[in-house]
Amino acid sequence: MKDFLLFCLITGLTLAWAQAAGWWVNQNIPLYGTLEWNGFVHLTHIRNHGGIFGLLQGQGWLFGSLSLGLLAGIAVWLFMGAAISRFEYACFGCIAGGGLSNVIDRLVHGSVIDYINLQHIPYWNYIFNLADLTIHAGIWPMILYGLLARKTPGNTDP
Repeated sequence: MKDFLLFCLITGLTLAWAQAAGWWVNQNIPLYGTLEWNGFVHLTHIRNHGGIFGLLQGQGWLFGSLSLGLLAGIAVWLFMGAAISRFEYACFGCIAGGGLSNVIDRLVHGSVIDYINLQHIPYWNYIFNLADLTIHAGIWPMILYGLLARKTPGNTDP
């Protein structure tokens, strides 16, 4: 139960942080406006009415519904006492907080507020938000952990 509370705490903090950042952008940068933070990071206020990487524009409701279903499933699975590590609970907290933030954006604004615009990366022209970043901050370490940390000597199972 203590690990589930950690999941809830990280989910809540991530959600609050991502929503606060989106609120600030919405209040301070006009739609399609850009604020240059430095030569690498620009804050460009756009709206994503679709899904990941802007796919299926106008179908945000579909991604919101799928996200909400997945997040509810994760929460129930974790609450039921899944046999996973505290580290994985923390990773799931980052994923759930970011996912919920994007769902809330879709419900409140009809689209996700995106604003992180990285410059000087070849073939990269995507703009994303803090919620997307926290989702990745949860997913990638958990994948690496799953691939590397759970290997035990003598275990030949894939």
